[in-house]
Amino acid sequence: MAKSVSQDAISTILANPSPDSSSDIPEIIVQVLDLKLTGNRYTFNASDGKMKLRAIFPSNMSSEIITGSVQNKGLVRILDYTLNDIPNKSEKYLIVTKCEVVSPALETEIKAEVETEEHDTVLKKPKLEYEARYEAKADVSGIILKPKQEIVSKSAAQIVHEQRTNMAPSSRMSMTRRVHPLVSLNPYQGNWMIKVRLTSKGNMRTYKNARGEGCVFNVELTDEDGTQIQATMFNEAARKFYEKFQLGKVYYISRGTLKVANKQFKTVQNDYEMTLNENSVVEEASNEETFIPETKFNFVPIDQLGPYVNGRELVDIIGVVQSVSPVSNIKRRIDNENIPKRDLIVADETKKTVVVSLWNELANNVGQELFDNADKSPIVAIKSLKVNDFQGVSLSTLGKSSVMINPDIPEAKKLRSWYDSEGKGSSMASIGSGLSPSSKTGARSMYTDRVSLTHITSNPSLGDEKPAFFSIKAFVSLIRPEQAMWYRACKTCNKKVTEAVGSGYWCEGCQKNDEECNLRYIMVSKISDTRGEAWVSAFNEEAEKIVGCSADELDKLKSEQGDIDGYQQKLKEATWVPHLFKVSVTQNEYNNEKRQRITVKAVAPIDFAEESRFLLEEIKKMRNPQ
Repeated sequence: MAKSVSQDAISTILANPSPDSSSDIPEIIVQVLDLKLTGNRYTFNASDGKMKLRAIFPSNMSSEIITGSVQNKGLVRILDYTLNDIPNKSEKYLIVTKCEVVSPALETEIKAEVETEEHDTVLKKPKLEYEARYEAKADVSGIILKPKQEIVSKSAAQIVHEQRTNMAPSSRMSMTRRVHPLVSLNPYQGNWMIKVRLTSKGNMRTYKNARGEGCVFNVELTDEDGTQIQATMFNEAARKFYEKFQLGKVYYISRGTLKVANKQFKTVQNDYEMTLNENSVVEEASNEETFIPETKFNFVPIDQLGPYVNGRELVDIIGVVQSVSPVSNIKRRIDNENIPKRDLIVADETKKTVVVSLWNELANNVGQELFDNADKSPIVAIKSLKVNDFQGVSLSTLGKSSVMINPDIPEAKKLRSWYDSEGKGSSMASIGSGLSPSSKTGARSMYTDRVSLTHITSNPSLGDEKPAFFSIKAFVSLIRPEQAMWYRACKTCNKKVTEAVGSGYWCEGCQKNDEECNLRYIMVSKISDTRGEAWVSAFNEEAEKIVGCSADELDKLKSEQGDIDGYQQKLKEATWVPHLFKVSVTQNEYNNEKRQRITVKAVAPIDFAEESRFLLEEIKKMRNPQ
């Protein structure tokens, strides 16, 4: 038999817009017409030869469309779907949630032959589901035979009522309303219910604006197809659901609202985001954990973290804990609140290490567990980390970050096997200190956004709304020897200290007195390239690379030995040496006048082989402009 569409497939869909389960759906084969990419989803017209219906493919079918398995004018079998209204129109929109390919592209569009007036009338007015199943035409006079349903219907209602009475609330919810996949939800939908696992939970945060004070927290939800969505709760809803939502558990959720996701702040791949209010319904689904996927990781090797520095994209890592610091308290500037922080040093098979800063509850809870077991070198898998440029490359947790200790996943077993057999005795290097300016090794910032100094100084509005980042090849042309090049810093938190009454130094941040302190650079220097010059600020780690020694060493040279000539000679040696700089440009206000502030964020020596390759690429672009 030739491959073809199912007879009256569109009428069947219209008659049953929301089937209870995929087992209730008869065979529905339609032809794909007008297949095109709309946003990040593929849309098409589903045709049975007589009628057409606008439709959208699920996101997991995108790969099959790209590879050519699903083609325009091809046939697909619809296994599950939802029918939604198009706002302000009388049309319907078919959201296909599961389907399979039947046939590649046919030569022509399938069109049915002219039907009788009677049959056409039936298409225009789809039958109800029970009519479609039980009606039988007796003859052309229009006599219809229907089986008696009153007794059966009553008996079924009694049975369902008895089942519902004996079931838990979450089970009743799953029976009384169809569970919708996340991919089928949109802002114009009416009632829906989803079954999801809580894969990420943020901290409760407070805020203050013109309308008053409030609290908010976010969660990430994942359904059985792996589709994710972010949900936000404010004030009453936040207080109601914060304790109810537990990481890793499965829930039935309904009576929420959806809106288009803000691309600047969204953390999952979904066009929409969800808001739950105090009237939303959240029921835990007991004994159903295995049906919803666990937390998914997308691990980035430590030596490949460079391209993510100061970017918006968050990363997941897995590594062996090398050391754990005691918890410390960092005072937040905006409200002087003490925030707990704990640093881990983590290594992986690339033989690179990176510092991971745990904040808030993670520092106290998971951090304490890691501190107690640091000698056992536990393996940690951490989701949703921010990549910073502190010490070249470092990682920080956010409110939505999660930490798993010794997780039961293949990547952890492989890492443990490597560490026990080889890694334990290997020499490890910090990703920050060993950062090469090669784009392949991750220091993308040293060769990305390369500009001249005049590009920055001739654009006074740069950095007005948010910091702008650039890379520069330049020389340090002047370091003023008379400037205050360093400050006394606390050995614990690196904040400025003052001389204490009697002896020692007082740290306001740590609220303690210490007999000793460190000197840390806060240096201003002039840098020059082939087109211009500019004054830049460099802090301790970057200044040490420029000067070639620590602030303590330079202070000894200046004061203890009384060798002013030696001190000035050391600064002179640091000038006219080429460097690659990564700088940030911000706007500071001074005497009601905005001024540019250029800060050195990273310094690297020039790799002349890599620099030559970069220049050849630039020459090629000039010869072949796009």
